Amino acid sequence: MPEDAQELRKARRFLKERLQRDYTTLRGYKEERSNVRQLLQRTAEMGESNSLLLIGPRGAGKTTLINAVLTDLLVNRSFVDNTLIVHLDGNLHTDDRIALKSITVQMRLENAADGKVFGSFAENLAFLLQCLKAGDKKSKSVVFILEEFDLFCTHHNQTLLYNLFDVSQSAQAPICVLGVTCRLDVIELLEKRVKSRFSHRQVFLFPSADQFEAYTNLCQELLLIPSNSELKASADRIDSLYLLKSEALNFNRNHFDGVEYEFDNKFVENWNKYHAKMLKSSQAQKTFQMLYDFDISEAFLKNFIFRLVAQLKPDAPYITVDQLTVLSAQYEGDDKIDLLCGLSVLELCLIIAIKHHSEIYDRDPFNFEIVFARFSKFAKISTTMQSVERSIVLKAFEHLRIGELIMPLSNSGVGKVQKEFEMHKMALTYGQIQQAVQRYQALPTEVAQWAQSSLI
Repeated sequence: MPEDAQELRKARRFLKERLQRDYTTLRGYKEERSNVRQLLQRTAEMGESNSLLLIGPRGAGKTTLINAVLTDLLVNRSFVDNTLIVHLDGNLHTDDRIALKSITVQMRLENAADGKVFGSFAENLAFLLQCLKAGDKKSKSVVFILEEFDLFCTHHNQTLLYNLFDVSQSAQAPICVLGVTCRLDVIELLEKRVKSRFSHRQVFLFPSADQFEAYTNLCQELLLIPSNSELKASADRIDSLYLLKSEALNFNRNHFDGVEYEFDNKFVENWNKYHAKMLKSSQAQKTFQMLYDFDISEAFLKNFIFRLVAQLKPDAPYITVDQLTVLSAQYEGDDKIDLLCGLSVLELCLIIAIKHHSEIYDRDPFNFEIVFARFSKFAKISTTMQSVERSIVLKAFEHLRIGELIMPLSNSGVGKVQKEFEMHKMALTYGQIQQAVQRYQALPTEVAQWAQSSLI
């Protein structure tokens, strides 16, 4: 066990920063990365204008892919000197006026546009692009990166998208528009005039669902500490990139470098040896299989390991299998089961009655009268439910609706149909109900038996 608390603090800080701040290390997606890189290179070196959409689920690595490509291109001096990067985010730039102001600032043209009055967004954008032209009339290339691209589709008349795509199709100035979104139907959100100017290039990023071995290797890579020589090589590479970085390239790299860290070799050896053995244990492999089935994205795995690292302290300096198991159990938790376990016995009985009705009638809709009739049959032979009044049962039924454990089929019948006859559907699975019955504290035996049988 390491006795040096300072080494442990450094290890915690190093691992946390690597998990949180490394936005440029991309694993996999070689073909997609090559496509985006070639697109940006042609824009910078040949003056081609292009547009492309990166589509994939959250955490798949869309933004990381762009950052990785830009980091690779920083070694190319011509790209650095001849390219501007403009970042826009649909969550921040909620209308075209805010977006245009941000474009002006990021292109460093506030002074050029100061005091000028333009009739339209197109005229303003054309003026900004014109300002980039050098004395030989050769214009700098501009790469527009639009995060949350689908939110820009909600802007009035989609003016921003129309003008960006229009310029990318014309010879006005070399620009590349990269849209990043998690919506597969994003093309359908574009207006006809915007869609006609889009190149319809799309790159899809979907994590592979059959690479569990790569998943466990990634976990080991994220948790183990590299040697001091590897840290120095990484720092030297990043220092060279910073030297090449030009003021003309407006790009916040947010790259973690590890230059501040230097570990005791014995500590690194002990740390890596222990955790390599722990990660290969059968219990750890079983836990990671559960996590892999739950979410296969790298972002999710980084968050999970971060929470483990945060638990490290001098009297518990290593991550244990028990900590893995306890933390993974939190992801298996079901809020609806916890909600069911907090219901009264009467309310749980109504849920069981609804379950039996759904099993018998293949999840047909139900109303209060149907559920009350089934509950009444059980109440006649029950020692605890015989004296429950109809009004109390109705109130319990309404409580289930308020908790969204049952859902009305529509709101169109509200006010026209009595609440006892309004049709509902169950918002639970049979497995959730079964687990709740098993976990429920002090549940009467006859209720538990009724839950297992629908003969009543």
